[in-house]
Amino acid sequence: MSLEQRINQDIKAAMIAKDNVRLRGLRAIKAAILLAKTEKNHVDDLSEEAETKVLQKLVKQRKESAEIYKAQNREDLYAIETEEQKVIEEYLPQQLDREAITSIVEKIIAEVGATSAKDMGKVMGAANQKLAGQADGRTLSEIVKELLNRL
Repeated sequence: MSLEQRINQDIKAAMIAKDNVRLRGLRAIKAAILLAKTEKNHVDDLSEEAETKVLQKLVKQRKESAEIYKAQNREDLYAIETEEQKVIEEYLPQQLDREAITSIVEKIIAEVGATSAKDMGKVMGAANQKLAGQADGRTLSEIVKELLNRL
């Protein structure tokens, strides 16, 4: 079952259950998927990788908005963003913890043969491919910088 079909079923279930928080998050996912399907490179079905990227983008947007609302003491809007973020994250692959990401990046650095911070592009490219959907880009970048600066 594709993500879009799963979302449609879950929207129906949320409507029946009158779960407005879940419904809001699911509708955001559905809108993003429809938007991705109607972009320049029209594709009838998105690949699993493309679906993951759409979900990651939604989560990132929610996190950034939540940070702004928190800084502005808008607890009402902050709560909405974090609730939607939790719903969206349910459909993402399991995220790796910082230790697991660090060990994988260390192996990638050895494979690529990186010797300094100048090799960050090579390492990030390989790490993004290997950890697609399993690690947040910001966290991944921080870990790569940290490890390369140690060399």
